[in-house]
Order: sequence, then structure tokens, then C-alpha cells
Amino acid sequence: VMTNALFSAILFWPVTLKLFPEGVTINGVLRSPAQLYLASLVGLIMTPVIVALTNYYTSARFSPVKKIAYASETGHATNIISGLAAGEHATALPVLCIGLAILVTFHLAGLYGIAIAVMSMLSLAGIIISLDSFGPITDNAGGVVVMGHLPKEIRLVTDELDAVGNTMKAVTKGYAIASAGLGALVLFGSYVQELHGHIAAHDQDAALQFSLGDPKVIIGLFIGGLLPFVFTAFSMDAVGKAAGAVVREVRRQLQAKPGILTGQDRPEYGTCVDIVTRAALREMIVPALLPLAAVVLVAIIKPLGPVVLGGLLVGTIVTGLFLAIAMTSGGAAWDNAKKFIEEGNLGGKGSFAHAAAVTGDTVGDPYKDTAGPAINPMIKVVNVLAILIIPIFF
Repeated sequence: VMTNALFSAILFWPVTLKLFPEGVTINGVLRSPAQLYLASLVGLIMTPVIVALTNYYTSARFSPVKKIAYASETGHATNIISGLAAGEHATALPVLCIGLAILVTFHLAGLYGIAIAVMSMLSLAGIIISLDSFGPITDNAGGVVVMGHLPKEIRLVTDELDAVGNTMKAVTKGYAIASAGLGALVLFGSYVQELHGHIAAHDQDAALQFSLGDPKVIIGLFIGGLLPFVFTAFSMDAVGKAAGAVVREVRRQLQAKPGILTGQDRPEYGTCVDIVTRAALREMIVPALLPLAAVVLVAIIKPLGPVVLGGLLVGTIVTGLFLAIAMTSGGAAWDNAKKFIEEGNLGGKGSFAHAAAVTGDTVGDPYKDTAGPAINPMIKVVNVLAILIIPIFF
């Protein structure tokens, strides 16, 4: 990541001079090439900073994960409480860094500076995607070792790789969430500009102002703040229903074929895969339609309109950012706390602490793999749809 960022920093300067040799005028203010270049550097710096912060909160080498592991010694409930606290703690520093990046880039080049920072972050997408793929590969390697009944020593190696993979997945999700937060802010600015342009083009008298003194903006903030929570609730429910269906199917097979436990009978793997696939498609219909329906309904209802919709966009960005970071980091911390115990700490596998850590890991999986990452595209969809429907409803 650092090497890619360094190469990008070197190449961005000649590219900036080539595209904007005299600078660019934004809202009547001339921004020099140096200011635009500095805005791109802020985006490049943000990426390793977010990576380092997420690594601190999710790696077994640092205290947040170890606290969850030690909390497992006193029971399942304390493991869950500690994991939730770790996820909430993990929001503080990343969000402060995002706020600082917004402040600096806006000072350098306005909203365009924030957009430049987002694009410079995305210039590192290649290496980030490579890191993200590391997690599933190591996880599946561990599964192959278990199914193949390979020696314990091999499983120890894959467990260590899996723990690193969990941290890598959390790190890359943190990067995606941070870039989505900055990008959504740019989209909100585009919504405001597009809306004012549309009103001016149609000679409408209404002068739209997004002021916190306007009750409509507050209503929009409440509705937007609600969306990520309802969205994640549906996503978590979907995981619970699918998991319950698989458990019932496994119990049915064990009753029908007791020889599965001794290896005499072969399980019906395809049935479980079919259940999970069908449930995944069916249960995500409502969460997928929820943000779309909310945006359209707010636009259609006359007493609400574009001002409430603008507040909705901001509310979704703010609460969605916090919720996504808390879920992805907290889930990874739960997972690695279990891995920390399985390495032989606190009694190792089979201990009371391990049983509690398994419960935490089971709760953390839908947190970090389903609900948390799904907030990222939801934020983008809401903002993009709001821009697209301006000519239709306003």
C-alpha cells in the first residue's frame, strides 16, 4: 500500500500540471496546481492511515482484540459486550481522520478538492482488492484442510493465515467505507448543484436553503439516519433465517442418516447449498428496495420534497458511516479474538473461553460480512438515485 501510494504521489504532480497548467477556477476562486496536487496527497495519506487504524482495532497483536479474548473467560455475555464496545471504539479515530481530510481538501479546492481526494484514494484500489482477496483464499484453504483430514500442523498454519486474512478483510472494508463517505459528500454537493440548476432552468421561485433551522431538514436527517439501521436490521434477519434453515436441515439429515457422524453415510451437501442460495436471493429483496423506496417516497410526497430529501442524504451518510465502521471492525475483532484463543491462549480450543469466543465470532460474521459492508453501496445508491430523480419529481 505504501509503495503504491508513493508511486501515485510522484506521478500525480506531472499529471496535475498537464491537466491544469494554469490552475482551475472554482466558484470564482482560482485554485493553483499546487493546491490541487495537495488535495490528491490528502487522499493518498488517508488510505494508509485508515489501514493502520483498522489494523489496530482488528489484529490479535493489539489490545482491543485481546480485551475481547480476556472477556471471554467470564462468559458469552461479556464477550458480546466487549465486542460491541470494541466496534464502537473503532469509529472514533477513522471518523476524525475523515473529518480532517474533508476540512483540508475543502480549504484547498472546495468540493472539487474532496472529489480529487476520493479519486486519489481510488487510485490504490488495485492493491486494496488484492489484499481483500487474501482473506477468502486463506479461509477456504483452512476449510479444505479440515475436509481433507490433513495433519494438525497444517491447520495451525492455515489458522494463522486466516487470522491475518480477517484483518486484511476488515482493513479493506475500512478503506471502502472511508472512500464511500467522502464520495457521498461529493454526491450530496452534486445533488444541491443539480437541484439549483434545475430550479433556475424552470424559472421556479422557490429558493432552496438547507439550513438546520428548517424543520424539513431535521425531518430529513431523522429519516436518513434511520435508513442504515433498518437496512442492517433486515440484513441481519436474513442471515438468521438462512442459518436457522440450514441448522434444521442438518438436524434432519443426522436423524435420517446417523452414519454421517461416523463417516459411513455421505451428507447431502447440495441441499444445504441450495437452501443458502435461495435464502440469500429471497431475503435481500426487501433490504435492496428499502433505500430506493425511501428516496422515491420522500420525493413524491409534496409536503416533504427536495429539502427533506437533502437532509435524508446527509443523515444516511453520517449514521451509515459510523454503523459500517462499527460493524466491520467489531466483527473482525470478534473473529480474531477467537483465533487468539485457538492459538493456545486462555486455555485454547475446548476451553470455556473458547466456547464464549465462538459465540462472539458467530455474531460477528453477519456484522462484518453482511450488514456492515452492505451499508457502503446503500449510501452511494441513495445519493445517486436522488440526483437522477430531480428532473422527474422536482
